[in-house]
Amino acid sequence: MTKKGWLCFTCCIFLILLDHLVASFAQKPSSAAARPPARRIDFTSQIQPIFRASCYKCHGPENQRGQLRLDSRSVVFQRGLIIPGNSKDSRLLHRVLGLGDQARMPMGGPPLTRRQIALIRAWIDQGAPWPDESIARGAKTRTHWAYIKPARPPLPAVKNRSWIRNPIDNFILARLEKEKLSPSPEAPKEALVRRLYLDLIGLPPSVKEVDAFLADNSSDAYEKLVDHLLASPHYGERWARPWLDLARYADTHGYEKDNRRSMWKYRDWVINALNKDMPFDQFTIEQIAGDMLPNATIDQKIATGFHRNTMFNEEGGVDKEEARWETIVDRVDTTATVWLGSTLACAQCHNHKYDPFTQKDFYRLFAFFEPAEEPKLEMPTPEQETRRKAIEAEITGLENLLKTQTPELEAAQLQWEHRIIAAQADWTALDPVEYTSSGGATLTKLADGSLLATGANPEKDIYTIVAKTDLKEITGVRLEAIVDPRLPHGGPGRDPYGSFTLTGFEAAIAPAGNSAQVQPLSLIDAVADDSQKGFEAKNLITGERKGWAIDANRDASRVGRQAVFVVDKAAGFDSGTVLVIKLKHEAGYMGQGIGRFRLSVTAAADPTSIVNISAQMRPILSIPVAERTEKQKNDLAAYYRSIAPVLKPARERVAELRKQLKDLEIVSTLIMQERPSFQRPYTYLRLRGSFLNKGEKVYAGVPEFLHPLPESQLPNRLGLAHWLVDKDNPLVARVTVNRIWEQYFGRGIVETSEDFGAQGERPTHPELLDWLATEFMRQGWSMKAMHRLIVTSATYRQSSTVTPDLLERDPYNRLLARGPRFRMEAEMIRDVALAASGLLSRKIGGPSVFPYQPEGIWDIPYNDDKWRMSEGEDRYRRGIYTFLRRTSPYPSLMMFDATSREFCTVRRVRTNTPLQALVTLNDPAFFDAARGLAKRILAEAASEAEARAVYGFRLCVSRQPRAEELEQIITLYKQQLEWFRRDERAAQQIVKGDVAPPAEIDRAELAAWIVVSNMLLNLDETLTKE
Repeated sequence: MTKKGWLCFTCCIFLILLDHLVASFAQKPSSAAARPPARRIDFTSQIQPIFRASCYKCHGPENQRGQLRLDSRSVVFQRGLIIPGNSKDSRLLHRVLGLGDQARMPMGGPPLTRRQIALIRAWIDQGAPWPDESIARGAKTRTHWAYIKPARPPLPAVKNRSWIRNPIDNFILARLEKEKLSPSPEAPKEALVRRLYLDLIGLPPSVKEVDAFLADNSSDAYEKLVDHLLASPHYGERWARPWLDLARYADTHGYEKDNRRSMWKYRDWVINALNKDMPFDQFTIEQIAGDMLPNATIDQKIATGFHRNTMFNEEGGVDKEEARWETIVDRVDTTATVWLGSTLACAQCHNHKYDPFTQKDFYRLFAFFEPAEEPKLEMPTPEQETRRKAIEAEITGLENLLKTQTPELEAAQLQWEHRIIAAQADWTALDPVEYTSSGGATLTKLADGSLLATGANPEKDIYTIVAKTDLKEITGVRLEAIVDPRLPHGGPGRDPYGSFTLTGFEAAIAPAGNSAQVQPLSLIDAVADDSQKGFEAKNLITGERKGWAIDANRDASRVGRQAVFVVDKAAGFDSGTVLVIKLKHEAGYMGQGIGRFRLSVTAAADPTSIVNISAQMRPILSIPVAERTEKQKNDLAAYYRSIAPVLKPARERVAELRKQLKDLEIVSTLIMQERPSFQRPYTYLRLRGSFLNKGEKVYAGVPEFLHPLPESQLPNRLGLAHWLVDKDNPLVARVTVNRIWEQYFGRGIVETSEDFGAQGERPTHPELLDWLATEFMRQGWSMKAMHRLIVTSATYRQSSTVTPDLLERDPYNRLLARGPRFRMEAEMIRDVALAASGLLSRKIGGPSVFPYQPEGIWDIPYNDDKWRMSEGEDRYRRGIYTFLRRTSPYPSLMMFDATSREFCTVRRVRTNTPLQALVTLNDPAFFDAARGLAKRILAEAASEAEARAVYGFRLCVSRQPRAEELEQIITLYKQQLEWFRRDERAAQQIVKGDVAPPAEIDRAELAAWIVVSNMLLNLDETLTKE
């Protein structure tokens, strides 16, 4: 055979063998790893998760490429993708293997593993058992790992027994050994002490505390430090922060108005409960239903503030019952998220798409919260209570006087009525001769001289009206806003509710027949018979941008309004006066122009007497006394008493007493309180989740697929609380320990700590999660015991140094072959800077504080609240005490991913942006910290530059600097010192703060160390938990 022939023969044999190998691979597993288990394959727990993870993106409930759905049993079998009992001829297996001339599936994603393919093949050969939807639902309920009560697993055997410090390490090391990885060495003691301080109390150790730990060579030095930190009152502050995110704690109501609320007592309750190591089951019960406990204490009632942290809508026109319904929806969602790790929100509208929660389950839980009332709990001191009673007694006496009608008051009221009626005759209505709208509205003159706006309704508009009068001495101009059935809701405004906002009123006069002599009419006052709070007519004179507005969004307000503009000096011309009046509507939303209006003028000495009555009372005044109803008489008499000159001293005294009552500053907080009832709580299912679409009645109960209510508990809020922490609950202990674990390692054993359902991530170490959950309950739900267990493990104590091999094989540290390393949370970054600087106030608890905040952050429409910076140590309190406005959260904290607390937040997503560096470099709070750190370096360290550099470095990162790091610090210091020696003004500028440095301190020296301190506080290591 020739060489060429031999080559052809060899190639043919090779191709035949290759074809045989491919066919063999298609028919059977090629290794033990791919061999299917002998036991029967379960579709719900073993096959469906493969389809969901790899196939549903293109062939699932959202998308059906090729009209194929792998979530539908009927579609799969009808189309012949699967032939039960015959995997060889099933097209599904061909596609995932990439056989034939078609692309391997899943297209564009990683191929299935050989183990997954083996499972699918074995399942098809076993007859492809696929339960129908109702059966599958039950199967999912029974078999999804999170819905099965955790059982305490045995500790896995490991080879490297010497590394084990506690049972956590068995589970971690077993997985590492399986992956052929080794744990990292223990972190240096300096790194460990800083890690412990940050994790357990949220503050860095002082240099003395680091040195004390380094000097303690006892075998239990580490454990003693752990116990010391767990006993610190600052432990509660550090661990309250993630809980307050869950509880959506804030200092304001939210929504557009976002008014203040008093809730800090709840925040302090959380801190105190954590410091006392209140067992988590009791911690839960008191927050869900503390008010329902026998002989509930003040603290137990305060705890119910957990579900008073919901937002509260105070906007005009809000349906109060619907707003209350929305708060209960939030309570259900939050309860499910915090204690069940479940995304229950979608069950508000329909059965959960992926998890076994039904819509009825949602409203069963909803019903538990229906009977809850929402009172305010006041907590006066004994002295405050005594003073309050005295003030309230005096107010009661004066109010009784103000309510009493006397013959003298009746006579005075009659004279007052006559004066107002007579004042009407002093006004002359203007007859407009020209009237235009800059925004294109049509102005039509009516028989009474008023103008009606129709047609276009722009967001901004200016009406210009020209009219002539024979008055020679005009003292006032009146604008009447008139109701009209042709306007929305009867007017008098053009917005959807019949309201209006007038942002400007300008008047000018000229002699009749000589428009060239036009001159502005100087106005010194404006008084209206009705105004929306904060939008008084006087704004039109003072230039306040809000203007004059009325709220017609109530049936009782469907009345006309009047505003009188007072002229500085009587003005007019003998030949007659032409007035040019401009009504400006420039609020810029909802077309808030006046719909119908009339203008008139007067020469009366007191133009405002016509508006010496409210708009609501004016219609009664027009009715003859004999024809008024009893209610109308009583209403008008009560109104007159509220303005009667003879009662002015009594009214002023009441106002003064009310101010005294407010000045008592009695602490209050919002709580839950159960409404007495002998019925089982119930609600109505809302079709498609709409408040307006009421369905069947649903009684309080728990999700049917989970454990039942404890037999000893009634179906009420207290029963629900006990059910949540029942040891038969498969979720609560897992969810809770997973969140704790996440705080230490940056991600939970289940990364989706907010979702333990079918769409959530599976645990990286499922046996460890179950062991921790059972241990948590075994230890009496002690949170401190769980913290101690985690931080004393060898897993936690590893170095966080990343080797190239670990970076490649486990970039996100899911296997935990190294210690945790990630940027600190927002509040901790600020606290660490203040602690290093020596400025931090370690005061615990109390009302929220107002540290530095840039100007203009609180320029919020519909709210005049101002950020008034705290004084003294309150300016340097821990971040957890910073006042949190939901619509305008503290900006530097938000820059580092803090939340607005509008809704429950389980985990904050860490971001990295250039703006963060700008905050820590330039924000006055951080620059104050740099000044404080520099002063501390000069005051506490030896005088040599090297000693000062070392001390400052240790204050920030808790370790000694390396030689090259020290050299860089000294170089920067010398450069800056030379600069500030040359520029004394620059040095003076940088050292000045709220407290001037002592006169003996060299300004250039201090300025140089401030720059160095600023750099040290911005080191990556300073901002990172190593």
